[in-house]
Amino acid sequence: MPTTDQYWALPDGISEALPEESWRLENLRRSLLDVYATWGYQMVMPPLVEYMQSLNTGIGSNLDLQTFKVTDQLTGRTLGIRADMTPQIARIDAHKLKTEHPNRLCYIGSVLRTRAFNEDGSRSPLQVGAELFGHDGEDSDFEVIALLLTTLKHCQVPAITLDIGHVNIFRSLAAQANLSTQQEKAFFDLLERKSLPDIEAWLASANLPVAETEMLRQLPRLYGKADILDYASNVLSSANQQVKAAINYLKSLVTRIQNEFPDCHIHVDLTELSGYDYHTGIVYAVYAQGSGREIARGGRYDGIGKIFGRARPATGFSTDLRLLTRYWQAPPQQPSKIFAPADTDPSLNSTIQVLRSQGRWVVRQLQGDTVKTPQDAGCGQQLIKHGNEWIITEV
Repeated sequence: MPTTDQYWALPDGISEALPEESWRLENLRRSLLDVYATWGYQMVMPPLVEYMQSLNTGIGSNLDLQTFKVTDQLTGRTLGIRADMTPQIARIDAHKLKTEHPNRLCYIGSVLRTRAFNEDGSRSPLQVGAELFGHDGEDSDFEVIALLLTTLKHCQVPAITLDIGHVNIFRSLAAQANLSTQQEKAFFDLLERKSLPDIEAWLASANLPVAETEMLRQLPRLYGKADILDYASNVLSSANQQVKAAINYLKSLVTRIQNEFPDCHIHVDLTELSGYDYHTGIVYAVYAQGSGREIARGGRYDGIGKIFGRARPATGFSTDLRLLTRYWQAPPQQPSKIFAPADTDPSLNSTIQVLRSQGRWVVRQLQGDTVKTPQDAGCGQQLIKHGNEWIITEV
């Protein structure tokens, strides 16, 4: 790095927003919060740093390597800079908002990660999300997915594909086959890679019962349109009740999504196991046309608040505000800025105060500065004196 670069260069994956992008981000942030409010979701603002014991629990336990750590100079304890806001929201629900009723919470804020999650290389997303605590059932899962799809529609994301699965299908099949923890992890890794030859080789050496072997063999092939669930019911007919219940749950949920959002393409994948260590039900990711990476992710993770004193069912999603602004057509910046000359006329001061109270943007020239014309200040209008009044004219 050249000597001068060390003073202005940003770390890899860390970004900043200049005025135009900041305007877009802030406008979208405000409009999304308005959308969430109409659904009854209340905004919370957790702190940027917390003790690692709080961040590295439950759903956050897989984020340890993604978390920047610092030492608290007051206590000597280790603090973490949040890499994901979900564990913080769970703490707030369980410890701060003590109610037996459902809690609907939303959030927008910066997170920081030691490594990029996605191919764009960003380590500092502006995380947007919503969580529904206190209800275990299809209604809450559907509501959160519907809110996510509404979010993406609001942001004008084109041709949305929802990729959905259910972790209890594999988890219950593994239990039925009496897989050890080590075997379950090994087969999980194979499913993640969707390596059929390796799966065949593993099953051939595992010495499992015939019925369970065949169901595990078919599992990585159970993906496609919604009707794959009917096929899955037949292929997994020897499975236990937990597997059958999960398939039926997906059928019902997918039908509701199709009825409410007919333009959403649904792809079912029974080996969609993201967050397997903490998810307890459905898991899903959303993709947009022309993008090979997910733009949002969510799922169910019941019992998340147990470490904070209350085990509560929970379901939610998260996405990145910066990603969403790529699709969103922002409204034009409010009326064109008005240029006011460097004049001490009291009536000019009064006129400027009135305009600003009305929400108009007024840029005042400074004595001796380099701005000589309205165009220099990026203004499309100007204040000129006409008789005893200051009036607005087009440049």
